[in-house]
Amino acid sequence: MAATASFDLKSVLKLDGYLEPFIPAIAHRHERFQKWKDTIDQYEGGYEKFTRGFDKMGFNVKDSGEIVYREWAPNATEANLIGDFNQWNRMSHPLKKNEFGVWEITLPPKAPGVCAIPHDSKVKISMITPSGARIERIPAWIQRVTQDLAFSPAYEGRFWNPSTSEKYQFKNPRPPQPRAIRIYEAHVGISTSDHRVGTYKEFTQDTLPRIHALGYNTIQLMAIMEHPYYASFGYQVTSFFAASSRYGTPEELRELIDTAHGMGITVLLDVVHSHACKNVLDGLNAFDGSDHQYFHEGSKGRHELWDSRLFNYGNHEVLRFLLSNLRFYMEEYKFDGFRFDGVTSMMYVHHGIGTGFSGGYPDYFGPGADEEAIVYLMLANDAMHTLYPSVITIAEDVSGMPLLCIPVSQGGIGFDYRLSMAIPDMWIKLLKHKTDDEWDMGNIVHTLTDRRYGEKSVAYAESHDQALVGDKTLAFWLMDKEMYTHMSDLTPMTPIIARGLSLHKMIRLLVHSLGGEGYLNFEGNEFGHPEWLDFPREGNNNSFQHARRQWNIVDDQILRYRYLNDFDAAINHLEEEHRWLSASQAYVSLKHGGDKMIAYERSGLLFVFNFHPTKSFTDYRIGVDEAGEYHIILTSDEKKFGGFENVSCGGKFTTTSMEWNGRKNWLQIYIPSRTCVVLGK
Repeated sequence: MAATASFDLKSVLKLDGYLEPFIPAIAHRHERFQKWKDTIDQYEGGYEKFTRGFDKMGFNVKDSGEIVYREWAPNATEANLIGDFNQWNRMSHPLKKNEFGVWEITLPPKAPGVCAIPHDSKVKISMITPSGARIERIPAWIQRVTQDLAFSPAYEGRFWNPSTSEKYQFKNPRPPQPRAIRIYEAHVGISTSDHRVGTYKEFTQDTLPRIHALGYNTIQLMAIMEHPYYASFGYQVTSFFAASSRYGTPEELRELIDTAHGMGITVLLDVVHSHACKNVLDGLNAFDGSDHQYFHEGSKGRHELWDSRLFNYGNHEVLRFLLSNLRFYMEEYKFDGFRFDGVTSMMYVHHGIGTGFSGGYPDYFGPGADEEAIVYLMLANDAMHTLYPSVITIAEDVSGMPLLCIPVSQGGIGFDYRLSMAIPDMWIKLLKHKTDDEWDMGNIVHTLTDRRYGEKSVAYAESHDQALVGDKTLAFWLMDKEMYTHMSDLTPMTPIIARGLSLHKMIRLLVHSLGGEGYLNFEGNEFGHPEWLDFPREGNNNSFQHARRQWNIVDDQILRYRYLNDFDAAINHLEEEHRWLSASQAYVSLKHGGDKMIAYERSGLLFVFNFHPTKSFTDYRIGVDEAGEYHIILTSDEKKFGGFENVSCGGKFTTTSMEWNGRKNWLQIYIPSRTCVVLGK
């Protein structure tokens, strides 16, 4: 199929006329995508069969109790299955190799329906390399691995085959795809107040109800794919098909997702296909003794900053592995979609290292683009959207790649959303380097509205990246040490706390309502979680002090954290009612540098922000397109949100039919210093 005929060039140019010189590059990558898709259709039975590699590879158990184990290891000259079941005998269970480098063994049942390998017992594959060296590895498609740090940091593979009565049975259907996503980014391990690793069970019982009450309709679960080093935050994966055992069993993760579905909450997996941990004993690195099985060999297969291995996305079996990995989590755990980590690193041969993306289009389509990796992302998005029309995919990309969130059939890469990574960076820079009277309203609005036409983005004021050790949360930048001494209603409201509470609320409403078509919050930040996030490691004497969420402080009714928490819930519930995230982009009628005022309309609501540190304005004139009577339906100044009640909800404001700031009408309101209001009809 000719690439130029497989998608409409005019539709691409309608989105962005500046792409015209790069149409040949866009067509070329689409042609490479189409070649792969044709190959998969012709030789593999299409996406449906190709993405179910887990039905063929790894361990598969038949109803009779027979086990078939297959492993791709083309470099090995001999292979044996070993484990508790055969007393680790390296000779008793040899595998046979086919012409594609896939090894296979069938283990007959011990008795009808009884497997030769006991459930949850340890297994490995023992191989001989061409040099005669013996190597032993955890099976690449293993679905459970466990770690006993008292014995070794290396993981051990487990044969996971619970009985029918022990298998979790899903009770709830997937919720319909959200109209617009309000994401709660969460990490199961830190979701306890205790100094330890939290569990799937605790998250299900304790954290899900909080998320639901706050009005988030989507959860993004981090650090699920198994990673040996807890402090890596889940970004150095060793066993791609194994859900992390440090939080519990696969069945308990299934229960978590099913329970969320019962609440109408969509669950996304933070998926790491951008690189892999370089561990050999319990990872994919040098799996069959070669440097180039799953990864590129030499420097091309190594990420110099992350000290990890880089996949060879042009390899047929690697594509089977990665695409099946996505399908596995959709099918076996009922995840609803993915946030793809490290997309910038994938899409460029320089991985974004030492590169400042100026927005110049040659950066995106020149020799710096990694076409193989881009084509993998196109295949991943096309396959998942074909098999699961309601799937959601989000790209973590800082580069601003055009067409990233346009369907593959239209010449794009196929994601549904991109993360607006410039927004949190802007807030940190402002809080770090500028005094309040130096804030540039025009620059703030530009950063929040600067997104590619026709492509959806997820806005956020801060994510886990801004909470990590070495940085601070927005609340900590705003209030710092006074959070330890003046967050109680029994203490005076100091200027620092008053400013901190006000700006925290204003920033979050501004980002939520102006910044994108989706919104994201990292767990705990909704109530201004104090301090940073730091996992137990050698440098902090393996302390859990900062690797937990202190729910006790938001539950304490005399502490001011609850004001921020309640305002966050109010924003989400108001969005659900008025649907601004799925409305067209806001019309900004005012960004006044001297007055520090911002005003805009979106989804029939009028949003007004006064960022001035000292000035309150009486009868401030605001332009609005639609005539009529407006009422304040939300304000950060309400007492229940820690405000001073200088503005009350429900006050009436009638428009005057006269053009103002490019709008057909105006109204006048009282807007105190560091206050935001939302007006509706």
